Amino acid sequence: MAGKTSEGAGISDEEKAAMKQRADELRSTKGLKGAAKLAKELEACVEAIDALEGIDGEVARMVHRIVSEEAPHLNPKTFYGFPAYAADGKVVIFVQPKSKFDTRYPTVNFDETAKLDDGDMWATSFAVVEVNADVEKRVRALVKKAV
Repeated sequence: MAGKTSEGAGISDEEKAAMKQRADELRSTKGLKGAAKLAKELEACVEAIDALEGIDGEVARMVHRIVSEEAPHLNPKTFYGFPAYAADGKVVIFVQPKSKFDTRYPTVNFDETAKLDDGDMWATSFAVVEVNADVEKRVRALVKKAV
């Protein structure tokens, strides 16, 4: 829920923290290129995943494993503090933990660079309440289609 400002609804504390995280992410790789930048981004992604608990951690680890197997050309990084995977510097897939904004469930999200187009309308965000074989199979198929 957005916080209040003197003019009405504003940016929530959680949203402000996410924006600060994004700025920190960009600063942390400033001046780095090539393998050094990729290594720093991988380290940040793994740290973000390791910091997650419960269903958030389960979903993030599942997505990390699936992306590593099905789309190893995607580069792990963080995106507003979320574990994310990018091609040519553009995020394709990211996990939004429920703990980040105190929501009911974590989501697996596909950015506009994902090739999930299907007619005039298609889903790009998927809620996950349990990691099981069926969920893994569906996420695997989505990752394959996205890239």
